[in-house]
Amino acid sequence: MTRLARTTEPPAISLCALARSFGALAAVDGLTLDVAPGELFGLVGPDGAGKTTTLRMLAGVLRPTGGDALVDGISVTRDPEGVKHQIAYMSQRFGLYTDLTVRENIDFYADLYEVPAAERAARLERLYQFSNLAPFEDRLAGQLSGGMKQKLGLCCALIHQPRILLLDEPTFGVDPISRRDLWLILEEMVAQGVTVLVSTAYLDEAERCDHVALLDHGRVIALDTPAELQASLAGQVIAVRTAEARRALDVLRAHPVVRRATLFGDTIHVIVSQDGAARQALEGALAAVGIAVTELHEIEASLEDVFIERVAAAAPREAHA
Repeated sequence: MTRLARTTEPPAISLCALARSFGALAAVDGLTLDVAPGELFGLVGPDGAGKTTTLRMLAGVLRPTGGDALVDGISVTRDPEGVKHQIAYMSQRFGLYTDLTVRENIDFYADLYEVPAAERAARLERLYQFSNLAPFEDRLAGQLSGGMKQKLGLCCALIHQPRILLLDEPTFGVDPISRRDLWLILEEMVAQGVTVLVSTAYLDEAERCDHVALLDHGRVIALDTPAELQASLAGQVIAVRTAEARRALDVLRAHPVVRRATLFGDTIHVIVSQDGAARQALEGALAAVGIAVTELHEIEASLEDVFIERVAAAAPREAHA
């Protein structure tokens, strides 16, 4: 994997052939990438792609079985305890205490991180400003909604003002409004100079990142800015909507001009070569079997389109490896 040269500063996080196996399973298989200081970097992929394992190694809580990584210049293999002082790590099940209030949880983590007493009030006010948790500071954490719990987890992770923030799927299971709020918080952190490495299975979220690494079975299959990855998809993407999406999908997949057809909710994304007649050919094929089209037009490739295409391209190589 070619590194992306983005800055003259040393990387905030640098992975070099980082690997972790569990018996015969290679959960992370030789990851090499750099995260620049002050950027929002996404590790993107489905369950089992290696995202959580990677973050746990970078946080110093899981030993690599191969390669190494530097976090703020500290090796995760040689000094995993040293890494922990430079970061905040928020796992999928962040350690909130459900029988403590919002304020008590934050105070607990402030004590844990030895935040000076003289600085706590100002930091707490700032955390409340972007999380909107001030009205709920006396509520037990166990009584918060999923989105509010995630915001509280972020407040606890940020109370000691870390330089690097590692977040493992922070919006998993969170409602759409809270998802938006959490990403606004992350963007604010980045604007203030914090380096954020976040994992997500939501490719629409990944489009907010400065750079993303698409992971599949522990390997990087693509690494670039979201815009560059979207532009890299060869051919046209045509969106097709019909009341008979499943039947239409079978018809389109069998059509000779179609390279790939994938169902996204009630819309089919069809990838074809750059051919101006493709849309008419697709509409004609559906009409020939009695399927009425309600919408058919060219769209910009999404990261999900790119991911599916890259996974399919990698599969034949792995099969012959």
